[in-house]
Amino acid sequence: MKFFESFTSAKTILWASFILSAIIIYPNIGDMVWRLCSPPESNHYRSITLPVVLYFIYRYLFFVLLTWILLRLNIRNTSMKLKERFTKSFFLTFAGYIIYVCIGLSITHIIRLDCFTQMPILQFLIAWLLPVLMGHIYYLTVVQRETQQEMEKLRSETLQSRVDALSNQINPHFFFNSLNGLKALVAAGRGEETLEYVDKLSGIFRYILQSEKRGLVSLREELDFLNAYRYLIEVCYRGKISFAIQVEESDQRLQLPVLSLLPLIENVVKHNIIDSEHKMSVRIYMASDQELTVTNPVYRRYDVEGSNGIGLSNLSARYRLLMERDIEVVEEEYCFTVVLPLKKVEDEGVDR
Repeated sequence: MKFFESFTSAKTILWASFILSAIIIYPNIGDMVWRLCSPPESNHYRSITLPVVLYFIYRYLFFVLLTWILLRLNIRNTSMKLKERFTKSFFLTFAGYIIYVCIGLSITHIIRLDCFTQMPILQFLIAWLLPVLMGHIYYLTVVQRETQQEMEKLRSETLQSRVDALSNQINPHFFFNSLNGLKALVAAGRGEETLEYVDKLSGIFRYILQSEKRGLVSLREELDFLNAYRYLIEVCYRGKISFAIQVEESDQRLQLPVLSLLPLIENVVKHNIIDSEHKMSVRIYMASDQELTVTNPVYRRYDVEGSNGIGLSNLSARYRLLMERDIEVVEEEYCFTVVLPLKKVEDEGVDR
């Protein structure tokens, strides 16, 4: 973006005009050098008078002004098509040539000019074509950049829509599970626990509702959410499930997709027998750099209802969209493990 802004700046166009004009009148510059370098006795020697020098300066500055006008026309007006560029630039160049000829004819008594020879006509032709081509190349570059930005915006919007769709699948699923737990507490007449349950549940729902507007969150936020969710599970299972969380404070700044831990814990509860004989212990720890491991023993239930698309497939899809990586699932006979890749915070602390 800075490159394009500097390319269209008045200073850059002015410098380009000086350089382009030097290229256009290069034969005249070469002639001046040839005159200066030739010895007086040489057949190629021609004296350099003050009018010759002044006319050379005038000619150079005239082309600087002309190319500056043409460059501004072609570079600043990025909406012009190629045909329009050629037409407008031609009339400006032709008008410049007429002015050049008129000035030249008015000073023929001072110096002999070549207004109608091939050299000045060729130079005006180059002065017409070069800015047009430069402006059109810049126009094509701007169009390509805008197209890329539009594609990136469309990709981002599509990505966000897909993430929202996947995240929205979690909310009703978790909602009905939570209501079942609340129903059990009310039926058992556990009043104080019911009130605490409702308080924790409101905080959890607040986090879930806010998650619809977020992609990646810090591991600390996910662990705070898990600590509130633990209460709901521990109330229902009353000492039959426990959590061991071993994550250093420095690692909690790493990021992962929002609501990554929720489907893992729900799967533990859904797919395993949890009772006095099969006490469940969920362990969460950093196994390696930027990877979070969630593991639990397997007490397989065989009366689990069919999957409705929520869970690991949902989590895996969100990881591929937001992290461009996938989770690792290791399913053994007596142990079930999920490895979640984590991401360093961009710009040292700016959440996405």
